[in-house]
Amino acid sequence: MIFDRSTKKKTTFQSFLSAEYARDYILQDSPYEEQITRAAALIRESDCVLLGAGSGMSAAAGAQYGGRFFEENFAEFQKAYGKGPYMRDMYAAGFYPFPDEESRWGYWSHMALLAGVDLDVTPLHRTLLGALAGKDLFLLSTNVDGQFEKAGLPAEKIFATQGSYNRIQCLRGCHPKTYDGVSLFRQMEAARSDARIPAQLVPKCPVCGGPMTMNLRCDDHFVQDEDWYAAESRFSDFLAATRGRKTVLLELGVGYNTPTIIRFPFEKLARQREDVSLIRLSRSKAAVPASLGARAVGISMDMAKSIADLAAALAEKDGSEQ
Repeated sequence: MIFDRSTKKKTTFQSFLSAEYARDYILQDSPYEEQITRAAALIRESDCVLLGAGSGMSAAAGAQYGGRFFEENFAEFQKAYGKGPYMRDMYAAGFYPFPDEESRWGYWSHMALLAGVDLDVTPLHRTLLGALAGKDLFLLSTNVDGQFEKAGLPAEKIFATQGSYNRIQCLRGCHPKTYDGVSLFRQMEAARSDARIPAQLVPKCPVCGGPMTMNLRCDDHFVQDEDWYAAESRFSDFLAATRGRKTVLLELGVGYNTPTIIRFPFEKLARQREDVSLIRLSRSKAAVPASLGARAVGISMDMAKSIADLAAALAEKDGSEQ
């Protein structure tokens, strides 16, 4: 459990969240090589590493959402609905006002397979995990594509707060349970024609009989099931166990889409604890609070390169000490 120093009460994940942004952001102007060296030193000296992964991590690893990839893999849907403002990438297409459940699941089953179930962009994830071998690790993630688990990070070390492309739930959230949708998605994929699936494959809630949807946080009906709360508890236990131990918050491709889950809370935690350092990797959003001084490193670079360079720096030092 996490306890707030002032109140001695347990700090839940809800109270870990923060909407307070720093008022003293700076883009550090030290040379890139020096930033990598400093980040490697902070990690090397740490006991614990809390990873915070956003969509930028998957993108840096090779996940594609629009452009030529979308044109080639979603041509069927562009033909059915036109390109317009929606059918230009997987994210925007998810907001298309599909005319019926057969059409909605025709799109979402295809999207879930390509963006999550069958996606494998794990080499960069494995490079990172290999570089952090020996550290007490935990992952807090807003990603729903499961790439860290595929790369070898145990599920019990992951808290994916926003759901999963593998799971479905009642559209109205009538009961606190989610369901594995993978086999159903594959049936839908095989049976889809003209962007629609057969009516008999449309899932119905086993409790209320109403429509179902993806288990992705997009409204107040998002279902937090037993597994979600178990992961939340493990996250809380991990943070409690970092007390009195040097801890690095390694933020990976987190922007301002949902900054209250990782970005702002990481800054808050670093402000509260002198034994916590923040490393922020982002191509375009690597500004860090100036008040953190030498305990913060913000690296503005293609993350595929910065992670590879950071791993090399850690390996080189470790090798020289053997």
